[in-house]
Amino acid sequence: MTTKLESPVKTQMVVTLIGGLLNRDCHESTRQNLARRRRVFVQTETGCVLGMELERGDNAHTVKRRLQLALSVPTDQSSLTFGDRILNNDLSAIRNHSPLLLARNAMHRSSSTPCLSPTGKNLLQKDQSDPIEILGCPNNFARIDELVKDIVAAIKKGVDPIPVHSGLGGAYYFRNISGESVAIVKPTDEEPFAPNNPKGFVGKALGQPGLKSSVRVGETGFREVAAYLLDYDHFANVPPTVLVKVAHQIFNVNYGVNGDKIQKKKRVSKIASLQQFIPHDYDAGDCGTSSFPVAAVHRIGILDIRIFNTDRHAGNLLVKKLDGEFGQVELIPIDHGLCLPEQLEDPYFEWIHWPQASIPFSEDELEYIRNLNPICDSEMLKMELPMIREACLRVLVLCTIFLKEATAFGLCLAEIGEMMSREFGGREEKPSELEAVCLEARRIIEDLNMSNVEAEEGNEEFLFDIDCENAMIVDPSLVISSDFFDQVSFPTPTSIVKVADIRPVRPEGNWYKTASKLSVSLKNIDVGERSQQQIIGTVSAIRRSANDQLPTSISFVKVADMSEEQWILFLEKVRELLYPAFGNRRRATIGQRQRLGSSCKF
Repeated sequence: MTTKLESPVKTQMVVTLIGGLLNRDCHESTRQNLARRRRVFVQTETGCVLGMELERGDNAHTVKRRLQLALSVPTDQSSLTFGDRILNNDLSAIRNHSPLLLARNAMHRSSSTPCLSPTGKNLLQKDQSDPIEILGCPNNFARIDELVKDIVAAIKKGVDPIPVHSGLGGAYYFRNISGESVAIVKPTDEEPFAPNNPKGFVGKALGQPGLKSSVRVGETGFREVAAYLLDYDHFANVPPTVLVKVAHQIFNVNYGVNGDKIQKKKRVSKIASLQQFIPHDYDAGDCGTSSFPVAAVHRIGILDIRIFNTDRHAGNLLVKKLDGEFGQVELIPIDHGLCLPEQLEDPYFEWIHWPQASIPFSEDELEYIRNLNPICDSEMLKMELPMIREACLRVLVLCTIFLKEATAFGLCLAEIGEMMSREFGGREEKPSELEAVCLEARRIIEDLNMSNVEAEEGNEEFLFDIDCENAMIVDPSLVISSDFFDQVSFPTPTSIVKVADIRPVRPEGNWYKTASKLSVSLKNIDVGERSQQQIIGTVSAIRRSANDQLPTSISFVKVADMSEEQWILFLEKVRELLYPAFGNRRRATIGQRQRLGSSCKF
């Protein structure tokens, strides 16, 4: 039996990259069309949103000037950003109905300065636009367009949304004209630690690290939409989700250091995720898992692996009984705001120990996985959610390749999830098997770079030795490498380990950093209501400051610091190293089954 299989992704990746080059002409034509008049929504760090029309001659300065006149907010020490990009004169990349962020420059931001929302008449700036506008291309969200129209009709008839009182963030049930909850809206500036959080979890500006250090405050909304867009053919049953600009007086606005509420509610505009509300009977934590269909568990798990879901707990798996089918249920996955992190960390998969996860994939599921194209997925998200960060897209590509290779090797869902999860005991956290492969791939790349540097230095030293016959000869064993101090100087628990700083020489023994670990799931701090659980995280509504947030786990692998050439080489090295790792995982699984089977001997 061969130990290494031909990569099912390699050829596909090359073909896709070539295809991407051929499609650039089409994208260029699209960009020229988008350079005409466009409507955008500019959001300040404190959550204020202003919709404006972009003219052909507009640039970042004119947009900031119009924002300053409309909201009376200072803009001279701020930058207009669009995901990873800082906008200057060229706004041609901005699509119609795109959200922009006015962020203070880093040198003018103080971590000790509280984030305050505007007060007085500026807060009551009236928005005369439609109550709900879909951000992005409405043609791609046809399933939810009629839903939005029903909600708008209900609002105009006086049917107001209902705030959700449980959870860490602000969430609202929007209803139809009959008063039925049909959608849940989560404003980005009411997320945990965001400026207008209604539960007291305040203290950070939009764009700063949030509840998870790899997911920024105000950026969970587009992740919810990304999960829906990546759920091709409704494979995992993710409810339709869009990013919207929504205006209503129900929304929360804080002012002052303590996040106090304004005395009189006024209509304000927010950027938010809007997801169709799915009526259900309970969540996966309220019942046994034996009735869950194997196919449903597999499909949700496949999605979680692709998007590196860091918080798949029982509370965000809704369970709906099927009429006329005794004991049959349907699973609905929700709350994907903590997926697609900017670097690898410790995911949480509730299903990892369910018996369904140990059953081999069906041929239909394997065919679905074989047809996944991570490069096309990345390009699609760039088009639909152009504000998404490059690091998030790289995590998607890496995890999809890992999934495709693992299933081609024959691993089951549980084995794949275990390879992505970290081991944790006491105060020590070690990289997962996937992270170990990534670290080794980075080490190989560093070795190649170091070899090239040493070859150049060797030529220079040879010429130098000819001229210096009495040159001092130093015993190499007495030389302390420069990376020695990097190895013994451990970071604090909240720091990020940059893989680019890891040197080719690795110390022996336990060289991994120690750190406090975030709770295995946000579900573990849930003391909220159980009625209608389609909310962010389903966690407690205890008032908490951002300064008191739970310690986050460290990152061993960071993908954003690589150039395009390094990234392609990294992926190739990861593929080469995966098959030995798969073999080790398979042997460990077989050994565990043998031990379990022999434990009942008398």
